[in-house]
Amino acid sequence: MKGGYVVTIEQTGSQIVIAATFFLIPTLGEMVSERSGILNLGVEGMVISGAAGAFAAAHITGSLWIGAFVGALVGGVLALIHAIVTITFKRNQVVSGISLTILGAGLSSILGLGLIGVPIVPFGPVAIPGLSVIPVIGPIFFNKNLLVYFSYVMVPVLWFFLFKTRYGLMIRSVGENPMAAYTQGVDVVRVRYLSVIFGGMMCGLGGAYLTLAWIPMWVEGITTARGWIVIALVVVGLWHPAGAFVGSYIFGAFDVLRYTFQPLGVPTAFLNMLPSMSTILFLVIWGVLLNMQKVKSIVGAPSSLCVPFETE
Repeated sequence: MKGGYVVTIEQTGSQIVIAATFFLIPTLGEMVSERSGILNLGVEGMVISGAAGAFAAAHITGSLWIGAFVGALVGGVLALIHAIVTITFKRNQVVSGISLTILGAGLSSILGLGLIGVPIVPFGPVAIPGLSVIPVIGPIFFNKNLLVYFSYVMVPVLWFFLFKTRYGLMIRSVGENPMAAYTQGVDVVRVRYLSVIFGGMMCGLGGAYLTLAWIPMWVEGITTARGWIVIALVVVGLWHPAGAFVGSYIFGAFDVLRYTFQPLGVPTAFLNMLPSMSTILFLVIWGVLLNMQKVKSIVGAPSSLCVPFETE
């Protein structure tokens, strides 16, 4: 290959898993929020503020786990603000979410003050005995840090929770028909609050993963607007954990391949456009499929997404 540049399947696959995890954790959180009927366009703000808060806390305390907790907490607090505005005061969810993105960006600048260029030791890989030695697959999937394993586990856990438990049914019913759920004794406001806060904490944890595991450093704008892709991934994944997993890995591959192909002479401008282009392409395809009756019957879009709950 050009210039002796060699990329093995293991190396590229490993990088894709690492990148995809960043997309997957927040996507699962936003999916739960939207399943309850609340759209949160503040994902980018929660992710970047969580990234800054996590890095600052880890630097101050010397503990990566405290940093990860703080990152999730920051995301949860911002999500709580969104919940108060949209659920209690019934304000426009789109406007609130965009405002949250602006607030999160400003907060990240404050939390990250003086941390540019500060080194930190990231989460290291933990090999899973027996699995990590499997040729090709082992190094790619089973020799990763604990946050990657957390993302693996959360996919089946959320699937079981949403589709096999009473509480998951409550979330889905609130997102589909909140008034019907209310007449059956479901506390719609409480369910939506908890769902939105959970979504925010997952977004903050995704930010923590970014600065404590994937790119162990802090610079302003470190997310490079990847949070917006998360919102698209919820749609691409059809509001389902398995779909979120597949979509995250596809976009993780796009994110990695633009760096992989750069030394091969592929124009940098084209490679930088790949994630955004793929987002638009998937949304267009999804829009076409949504107009097909068979697909429409199985699509998981909540019927009451963005619709305020009124009891009177």
